[in-house]
Amino acid sequence: MNILAIDTSNYVMGVAVLKDGTVAGEYVTNMKKNHSIRLMPAIDQLMEETGTKPEELDRIAVAHGPGSYTGVRIGLTTAKTMAWALGIPVVGISSLEAVARQGAFFDGYVCPFFDARRGLVYTGLYDSSMTVVMEETNILMEDWLNQLKELDRPVLFLSQDIAVHEERIKEVLGEKAVIPAAPYQFARPSILADVAVDREPGALHDLVPNYLRLPEAEVKWLEQQEKQ
Repeated sequence: MNILAIDTSNYVMGVAVLKDGTVAGEYVTNMKKNHSIRLMPAIDQLMEETGTKPEELDRIAVAHGPGSYTGVRIGLTTAKTMAWALGIPVVGISSLEAVARQGAFFDGYVCPFFDARRGLVYTGLYDSSMTVVMEETNILMEDWLNQLKELDRPVLFLSQDIAVHEERIKEVLGEKAVIPAAPYQFARPSILADVAVDREPGALHDLVPNYLRLPEAEVKWLEQQEKQ
């Protein structure tokens, strides 16, 4: 099975090609640059370098959020458009799960998160088998840490935004908090592709962004409607 994986849900942009269980190629960057301009050239280059023709793809895997509203839409739109044109399925995978799988061999709980500003984070909790222990949510980091503090096992924290919350994590959880080196903090698109091998794809047009909260503009619009 040949799979193209795409992740533009955050600052990290990743593209990978998996061929019959082997990672043929992977491209990852962590830069504050426009994914809409860089994504298709990255896909084209990787497909060419791995000798993969579009018609040879069997499915596409994409991180469908949470994360950057714009980034999530770019990845989903690209994946769904390519899949529709090629007549192949798309597998949507949580952006948090993609990060969590970096800690799949950790003997404890795995906590991926993305900073959502104003003290909030997108987060969830997994065990080493990648079973969901606490559902994904948008929550104040302080409240989340107080919940994790009550657990009886160490917690591995994984995030591109680890520096924003690292000090407070250590203050609240102490020795229970485990923070690995930088290379483990970013999602790998090849892991997305690997997950997609056994994940059942849904209907193409049913795949929508998983924002976990409404965009601020939509919240304000709804508030205005309620006042009318």
